[in-house]
Amino acid sequence: MSGVLQSVGRLGKFVRVASEFCYNRIYVGLGFQTNFHSNPTTVSQSDMKVHLLPALSDNYMYLLVDDATKEAAIVDPVEPEKVTAAVNKEGVKLTTVLTTHHHWDHAGGNEKLVQAVPGLAVFGGDSRIGALTHSIKHGDEFKVGSLQIRCLFTPCHTSGHICYFVTGEKDENPLVFTGDTMFVGGCGRFFEGSPEQMYQALVKTLGALPDNTRVYCGHEYTVKNLKFAQTVEPENTAIKEKLSWAQQKRKEQEPTIPSTIGEEKTFNPFMRVEVSAVQKHSGTSDPIKTMAIIRKEKDNF
Repeated sequence: MSGVLQSVGRLGKFVRVASEFCYNRIYVGLGFQTNFHSNPTTVSQSDMKVHLLPALSDNYMYLLVDDATKEAAIVDPVEPEKVTAAVNKEGVKLTTVLTTHHHWDHAGGNEKLVQAVPGLAVFGGDSRIGALTHSIKHGDEFKVGSLQIRCLFTPCHTSGHICYFVTGEKDENPLVFTGDTMFVGGCGRFFEGSPEQMYQALVKTLGALPDNTRVYCGHEYTVKNLKFAQTVEPENTAIKEKLSWAQQKRKEQEPTIPSTIGEEKTFNPFMRVEVSAVQKHSGTSDPIKTMAIIRKEKDNF
């Protein structure tokens, strides 16, 4: 009996290795590296698609495709080879780069991508962004195919950070690409800004978007963010349930993205600085002081 079990075990291992080999060969053929941190994933809506392209150790790039025209935009293309491979695979026309901020792990691939795909329009809110062709500010709007893009100025992580709010022609979930301003269950460090600015960015600007807005952030930080959120609100069942879900997704090497604005309001402590339980943890009823206190705690978590 033990010999049979050993044979079955060897067969199972062979199947796993063979499937991984084939899977990796497909992505090598498309120009992808095989050490991606999450499985590439596509989220489809009636008039657009978002292709999640994992990059570096925990970044995400996003290929946004307008189904009507097959025009596409790429968000934060730090690994241009993966971008061009995805564009070729999907048979779309890449016209636009949406850069959230100037940090290398988001904007560092701009110049190389522009060389590979001449004529790209590169949008951003900071002169430090490479290959920038369109300098934008809060409220600016433009289109990618039939998709409407609205720029949201969210300074704090960097002084020129922009989030991109996307709506289609059909009445369905809008999207927002939040870079390093908002993560699932968290927010970015205050490198070039203040607690007041992050309060404005998260609670007033992003928090004012429709609750069904899908949130596509810059990094796969969800599990650690929610573990911290539990220290702030240990009795919050939404945090517990989301953390359990996220841990299972990561075991399967699946992204935990997107979430929604409505969801974030239930478990993201940085969006909940006006909630009594979060303020009680921080020892103050001032939401901006609460923001500063829990961000300092998170920096040392």
